[in-house]
Amino acid sequence: RSKRSQPITMSKYEIVSTTKVAGGGTYQRVKHESTSTKTSMTFGLFLPSTHATKPVSETTPALFWLSGLTCDDTNFAMKAGPAAFAAAEEQSIALVLPDTSPRGEGVPNEDSYDMGIGAGFYVDATEEPYAANYKMYTYVTEELPKLVEESFQVGTVKSISGHSMGGHGALTIAFKSPTSWASVSALSPICNPTHVPWGEKAFKAYLGSVDAGKAHDATELLKGLQASCFDDILIDQGNNDEFLANQLKPEALMAVGGPQKVTVNMRDGYDHSYYFVSAFIADHVAFHGARLNKAQGKLRASSSSYDFSATTGKPIKCKAMVARGPKQPLTEEEITVDPPKEGEVRVKVIANALCHTDIYTLDGFDPEGLFPCILGHEAGCVVESVGPGVMSVQPGDHVIPCYTPQCSQTSCIFCMSPKTNLCPQIRSTQGQGVMPDGTIRLHDKDGKDIFHFMGCSTMSEYTVLAEISCAKISKEMALSKACLFGCGVSTGLGAVWNTCNVETDSSVAVFGLGAVGLAVIQGAKMAGASKIIAVDINPDKFEMAKKLGATDCVDSSPAKIDKPVQKIIAGEMTPWGVDYSFDCTGNVNVMRAALECAHRGWGESCVIGVAASGHEISTRPFQLVTGRVWKGTAFGGFKSRRDVPILVERHLKGELPIDHFITHTFEGVDKTNDAVHALHSGECLRAVVKY
Repeated sequence: RSKRSQPITMSKYEIVSTTKVAGGGTYQRVKHESTSTKTSMTFGLFLPSTHATKPVSETTPALFWLSGLTCDDTNFAMKAGPAAFAAAEEQSIALVLPDTSPRGEGVPNEDSYDMGIGAGFYVDATEEPYAANYKMYTYVTEELPKLVEESFQVGTVKSISGHSMGGHGALTIAFKSPTSWASVSALSPICNPTHVPWGEKAFKAYLGSVDAGKAHDATELLKGLQASCFDDILIDQGNNDEFLANQLKPEALMAVGGPQKVTVNMRDGYDHSYYFVSAFIADHVAFHGARLNKAQGKLRASSSSYDFSATTGKPIKCKAMVARGPKQPLTEEEITVDPPKEGEVRVKVIANALCHTDIYTLDGFDPEGLFPCILGHEAGCVVESVGPGVMSVQPGDHVIPCYTPQCSQTSCIFCMSPKTNLCPQIRSTQGQGVMPDGTIRLHDKDGKDIFHFMGCSTMSEYTVLAEISCAKISKEMALSKACLFGCGVSTGLGAVWNTCNVETDSSVAVFGLGAVGLAVIQGAKMAGASKIIAVDINPDKFEMAKKLGATDCVDSSPAKIDKPVQKIIAGEMTPWGVDYSFDCTGNVNVMRAALECAHRGWGESCVIGVAASGHEISTRPFQLVTGRVWKGTAFGGFKSRRDVPILVERHLKGELPIDHFITHTFEGVDKTNDAVHALHSGECLRAVVKY
């Protein structure tokens, strides 16, 4: 790394502009006074929509993009931005887009496109007149990363890529400091600049000699690597590039060999332009996204450590939101949480996502609703202590509480059967608001019992669970996101994959576009459904539905249709109905509509939504006689302790994105009522409260 006589100090910044871009994220231009270049510098910054809902303890992973000769901070955003931003949104990563050189009055320049302004070559100049301002290596590797991390909470984990001169910069910067970057790639890079006119000219002017440029030559640096620093390096190069033979020389890099894997894709017919960059930038963003998110997970896992020695075996006093009665606001109270007994686990709740089932009970619609109680069942937790006989988890493990347990005993015909996930081991006591032994672990300040809820009660900083309700997951996933797998998202996905086993090229109708309904759409898209009809009375939800895979949207509000919606779907939109339909509303009339739009002869309709107490479903028996099947699902048919960890692993591999479900975040258990209000607003999919 280049050495500095003075430490980098932070500079003030100004947001020059902000705009929403493809995929739902935002693109900003940021201006600041640089201590490296001693000039004003402007950079672009793409922030995915998930940046606003990330844990406050984490930064959003970032891909630094270095542009080529003549470019400034805007070229990439304007010419390749639509593809790059959409791909970055999908990966939940930020893009940092620095300028290619210092600019402004007094900055040395040359009347040439390949020297001076627009051609900083990502080195720290040592020669006059460039030495004072042309410090692009320090700017890109030290000052800018520090600025975006401290001021924008971006880039603790970072990768680097670039085009042409920027590809040269990305490769050399990564090779010189491989532990600073999760991954590196390049498009049409200058691979051996000490042997091409662009590099020779730049190195002589900025560093005093071509030989000095060997410290910034990717081919020379690759020769010096004694071990593999990255799992792979991705390079794309057009074979119709006018600069290929004289300026880029990828064959020199490819000839090095050695321990480092380098994948070079020669793209037939492509030139050096942004047509080429925009064609393959999504591949590069995905390449980096997978590695950035993996590195972020490893960082998260390594920093996840708790010392619970002071509380083990003792009652814990903590904050909780207590539901004192139906239709009453939750009250913040100090409660006491007893130590776990045999077969039990006490956990520290890190984050809780509010589910409509919580509101359903709070509003008095749950026939099993008991008060006072502590609601909450969709959470991410850390094991604080375990009771006698607990073997599957230990203190420090990350777990998701599961209201559908899995005892896995060979004597349990439900756990042993592939047909169901409905383990009844603790069902009776769970419904009574008590632990499996019939007693209670939660008490108010007067020592009075507070009922448990769904075996979870996660609207509390600590709670006690049955061991068989704890799904142990990887520490690499943020618990503020992992909590979504505790109910709604898993239920929607599993209804498609397990309960109905939707096949490729199927047709699907989804009624109700809350988090569960959108998860059904996502699952159906992943299963290969070719026609996915999204139905809701709120057309504002259609944008997200289409983003996740809906091919058609129907506003079923009475003012918008003149006949039952099932007759529109089965008769107008399809000749005989859809292969699979899903009710995600809990409305018994909608359940009927969902059944009656199912395909004659083989259509299946799945009830997911929970109806209010006392409500019954109805239809003409003829609907079933003519081949339709009516079924229901709980937790999507997933066997909780076995399958939830698999869902988490799929997310970590980038196969199962879920960030889009988090629309609201709140800090502190006392903000749970705000989350309730957000859920009631109709604009919220999942509100996550971080404790």
